[in-house]
Amino acid sequence: MNQNTDFLPFARPFIGAEEEEAVLKVMRSGWLTTGVETLAFEKEFAEFVGVKHALAVNSASSGLLLALEALKAGKNDTIITSPYTFTSTAASAIHLGAEVEFCDTAAGSYNLDPAKLEKLLSSGKKYKAIMVVHVGGLPCDMNAILALSRKFGVPVVEDAAHSFPSRLKEGFAGSLGDIGVYSFYATKTITTGEGGMLVSSNDELASRVEKMRMHGFDRAAWDRYTSKKASWRYAVTEAGYKCNLPDILSAIGRVQLKKADAFLLERKRIASLYDEAFRDQPGLSLPPRGILPEDGHAWHLYALRIKYSKKMNRDIMIEELAKAGIGSSVHFIPLHIMPYYAKRYELSPDSFPNALAMFEESVSLPIWQGMGMALAERVANTVLSIINKRQTG
Repeated sequence: MNQNTDFLPFARPFIGAEEEEAVLKVMRSGWLTTGVETLAFEKEFAEFVGVKHALAVNSASSGLLLALEALKAGKNDTIITSPYTFTSTAASAIHLGAEVEFCDTAAGSYNLDPAKLEKLLSSGKKYKAIMVVHVGGLPCDMNAILALSRKFGVPVVEDAAHSFPSRLKEGFAGSLGDIGVYSFYATKTITTGEGGMLVSSNDELASRVEKMRMHGFDRAAWDRYTSKKASWRYAVTEAGYKCNLPDILSAIGRVQLKKADAFLLERKRIASLYDEAFRDQPGLSLPPRGILPEDGHAWHLYALRIKYSKKMNRDIMIEELAKAGIGSSVHFIPLHIMPYYAKRYELSPDSFPNALAMFEESVSLPIWQGMGMALAERVANTVLSIINKRQTG
């Protein structure tokens, strides 16, 4: 296959003139950190996903930490989560002194298996929280998971880093548990470069997060520095963190939020093109779908599965795509085969066979707004060409 110098990246943010102007407006305002733009972004996001509280944070990783802290996770506590996730999900528990117990994914799925979850919860061991991960933008089986949450009295934190704006019949993925955390990292459907949003309709949990995300102060910096009344006094009521989102980034987020549905539509079109190209192709499996047709998919990732053989596998596909000038990635390397977690919990690769099987076959293809259908066709045709060359070579 010929080298292609016109490199197509795995992901690229879609930033327009409106985002640029929004940033310039903040820069000219004289106030750069958390202020009116962030407050407006929080209000608009809460209305968009239908929750009482939305709290902007500097990353989804910070949001997950704050979520577990609000649930009072700490020493002698254990949190259940999936091994098929980014390290932040599990690390948030470790940072607070808690431990993690992994629950395997369902067979043929990237998402946590409710049946396996029920077995853990039925063991008699006490758990502080269940952290579900909507991998790739496909929501977990939230009806089953929330039923288990109610049955065993264990709260649910949704790692919704991939899932905005995924809609279920019951509401947005990320808005259904006790706390949800979204990511606005540069590769996400809407981006602020870095950043995230924690959402909850629980007043007590939201109040705790609001205090702890900014040093444990009893009043916001915006209020202290802009009030016309004497404003230098404040009290530190908790040993909090520094996790706020500045106005420059919130300004980008507000513009991106208005485009979210259009962005999702373009991702759906690319996913449909890929589906048509790869459906019924020997050696390929399409990404999993929801349990019900109305289960929304955010299409943050399009993870194609490559059946392993001597002539073709996931690693060969990635190498050949790179030679053809197309970027790709793998989501995720399961945590139970990462050295830190494998050593800490004495795990082997086959400890969670379903997660391992999905990892070994999966490659994430480019899917992003602004990419356009012609480039999507280039990706699809290149994948098929690689498969055909290997099978007939």
